[in-house]
Amino acid sequence: MAWPASEACDLALPSPVSKDSLQPMQTQHFDSDEIAKFEAMAEEWWDPAGKFKPLHKINPLRLDYIDREVKLAGKTVLDVGCGGGLLAEGMASRGASVTGIDRSPKGLGVARLHSEKSGVPVQYEECDAETWAESHAGFYDAVTCLEVLEHVPDVPRTVAACAAMIKPGGHFFFATLNRNPVSYIKAILGAEYILGWLPKGTHEYAKFIKPSEMNVALRSADLEIRDLKGMSYAMLSDHFSLSDDLSVNYLGFAVKPA
Repeated sequence: MAWPASEACDLALPSPVSKDSLQPMQTQHFDSDEIAKFEAMAEEWWDPAGKFKPLHKINPLRLDYIDREVKLAGKTVLDVGCGGGLLAEGMASRGASVTGIDRSPKGLGVARLHSEKSGVPVQYEECDAETWAESHAGFYDAVTCLEVLEHVPDVPRTVAACAAMIKPGGHFFFATLNRNPVSYIKAILGAEYILGWLPKGTHEYAKFIKPSEMNVALRSADLEIRDLKGMSYAMLSDHFSLSDDLSVNYLGFAVKPA
């Protein structure tokens, strides 16, 4: 069934949700409740049939997209919200010097162990973007923040911290979930309650981010958006591909002016 691309729709949702998810109201750099969700399933990070199955499905797509735009070999990259290291280790395997930061100690433990077993070196640190940025201004060729922004307390602040760590001319890669009834049906009802890809409660609809809101955060951080693509799922082939449909999952990149 084809779904139209859209940022918003006036269809009624099952329960009221906030329309102000991007307004900065938090002083803590991370959400302890969100961290707890991922701590609870940290042991399954590298199980392609486990609770991170959707990330395993989209990871090759994400890696190819990043590598195509920035040419990872020889680059210095920071992966914000690295979790168990799926993306970080993938980028390192393509020749990048990668640091992964996260506030989940269990996730980082899994990431370090897998890095040791695979022989792919990645530096992992327990930290958040805002704190790490204090000592790493203009340090990285690229910063990635994929499937993370919908879990942080203050999106513009996190984006600004990521931007501060990028060298002039460097890249910021992001991926998140749009906020509209289609994304509610697919990403929450479908993925969490019907298909069982994710534990119930993994995502909060009010924290989803419209592309227009993402654009505002990027511009406020003095980043120039260069591309925006949807990651669309075909149920019959059980395959994700890039598309122009931004209604659910989308990713893109912005550049810091030289």
